[in-house]
Amino acid sequence: MGSKNKLKRFNQNSTFTNVVQPSREEITETEYVFKGKWRKDFFKNDKPIVLELGCGKGEYSVYLAQNYPDKNFLGIDIKGARFWFGAKEALELGLDNVGFLRTQIELIDRVFGENEIDEIWITFPDPQIKFKRTKHRLTNPAFLDRYQRVLKPNGKVHLKTDSEFLHGYTLGLLEGKGWEVDYAHHDVYGNAYSPKHVTAIQTHYERLFMSKDKLITYLSFRFPNVKKG
Repeated sequence: MGSKNKLKRFNQNSTFTNVVQPSREEITETEYVFKGKWRKDFFKNDKPIVLELGCGKGEYSVYLAQNYPDKNFLGIDIKGARFWFGAKEALELGLDNVGFLRTQIELIDRVFGENEIDEIWITFPDPQIKFKRTKHRLTNPAFLDRYQRVLKPNGKVHLKTDSEFLHGYTLGLLEGKGWEVDYAHHDVYGNAYSPKHVTAIQTHYERLFMSKDKLITYLSFRFPNVKKG
């Protein structure tokens, strides 16, 4: 994508009513305006909130919003030119239960209040296989602590990835901590009992991975009913 197209989409995002693009300073130097108030001030309803971290083009968020109108969905990515596609489609479809937030995922607990989120989806993140990149791995202990702070007790996390390494790494962490794993499978399309919401849609990157005969893995888990400080 050319730089002119990126800039055009970034500017268009600022006109979309379903997109929020705060500066890092707005989040880190003050109490963020939507923190603890996403239902009331952004979605303007009392429905549960589901996040998609690293939402890319936003296909998953839009699909989930279409099929689960009783929930709110918020796609998060630092690359606004990507989720422009999902934001535009959601507006064209008249969906009022899906939005997009441009920010770093590491700031999640500065953006959302304690117990504010009901579920989290992590879809095809970079597995960050090299050891020196571990701190950027979206299921490392530091990120899991952030998720636990914003999730309601017993809130669920979903991980869908083409990386057997990330799937196994995350599963090992969870089992080591004794946390409850609801579902885990290394080939969701090869399993007739996979949850429908996992196989009914494929993201842009997922289709690319599958065209190279990569298996798609999925696991979901819950944190214990003990909040992190």
